[in-house]
Parts: sequence; C-alpha cells; structure tokens
Amino acid sequence: MPYYNLTIVDNSFIKRDLTILRDKNTLPNEFRLALRRISFSLAIAMCKDIELLEIPVETPLETAKGYKFKNEVILVPVLRAGLSLVEPFLEMFPDANVGHIGLQRDEKTLKPVDYYYKTPKFSDSSLTILLDPMLATGGSAVAAFNFLKERGANKSVLVSLIAAPEGVRKLNNEHPDVSIYTTALDRQLNENGYILPGLGDAGDRTFGTF
Repeated sequence: MPYYNLTIVDNSFIKRDLTILRDKNTLPNEFRLALRRISFSLAIAMCKDIELLEIPVETPLETAKGYKFKNEVILVPVLRAGLSLVEPFLEMFPDANVGHIGLQRDEKTLKPVDYYYKTPKFSDSSLTILLDPMLATGGSAVAAFNFLKERGANKSVLVSLIAAPEGVRKLNNEHPDVSIYTTALDRQLNENGYILPGLGDAGDRTFGTF
C-alpha cells in the first residue's frame, strides 16, 4: 500500500543526530540536544504547509517586499514525550500558542487512553502542529486528531522523529488530510508496539526515566 502526505526530512545534520538518538549509550542530555537540533530541520521542512502574506517593509533606505505567516500556528505536544519538541518549535514560531494532549498507551491493548486535553481556540486559518516523537501504531496520533477536529482544528500536520509503516498507514486511513513530517520511516513494530530499529522510548530517554 502506498503512503501519502508523508515527507521524510533528510540531510547530513539529521543523519548524524538520528544516529545519536538511536545509540543506546547516548545520555539524556546528549539525547535532548540532538533532538533539539533535529527539531529545527523539521520545523523548516513543514513550513511548506504555511501560507504567506505579502507585506511592505521599510528598510533604512527604502520600501521593500516582505512576508508574514498567514496562518495562526498552534503547537500541540502529546504528553509527555512531545514536550521535548515544543521549545525549538517555539523559537521558529514565537507567536504560536500551545495546547496539550495527554495520551497514555495501555500496555496490554496498545490503545491510547486520554487523561488530559486543553488547547487554545481554533480559527478557520489555524494550522495545528501535533508534536509526537514516535509514530508507532498510530493509535495516539489518530486519537489526538479526533480530539482536535472535534474542537475545530481544520488544518493539521504531524511532526515526529521516527515513524513505522503501520502508524503511517493508520493515520493515512483515518485522517487522510493530515500531512506527516518525520526523519525516518523504520522497518516495523515489534510485538510490544515499539518501532524497529527505533530508538527506544523517546520520553524515557529524553527525561532519564528508565
């Protein structure tokens, strides 16, 4: 089955830093720094989903053509691993508002269980960026977009570090309008729903909770 609305962001910096993230010996502080650097590349890549408005700007010498974002940007990290992506994205989108979605995976059913939801109000021009480092089974992402769309999010994208084919297919099927940005499409999921080869649990490795 082909994938659609999927962009794999790739450059030499990402290759180096993704290697650091995958390495089981990488310490949490090194993991956070590599993740931060990758986040900037992801933010730049997904800007193609943002429309621009042309505006005049006064330079010290004359009037020039300038631009500003047409879309209001709302960042929504999936707690807790998604928090690691918020700060670099706020540097790229300093006017963005931030919501939060709390989803926890049931280790027996592998299905998401929600425990928290709070976001800003959405407008017709809002672009919602869901931040979730791992697109594994796709259950959490689908549940998150269900919540967001029910509350008025019309245009949304997903930003993740690593995706599994199973998660991409599920999100394609359930939310075909959502663009996906990631740095790697890994091989598959294991019996516990973890991505292979993956990088382990992104939340645990970011915050040192093993």
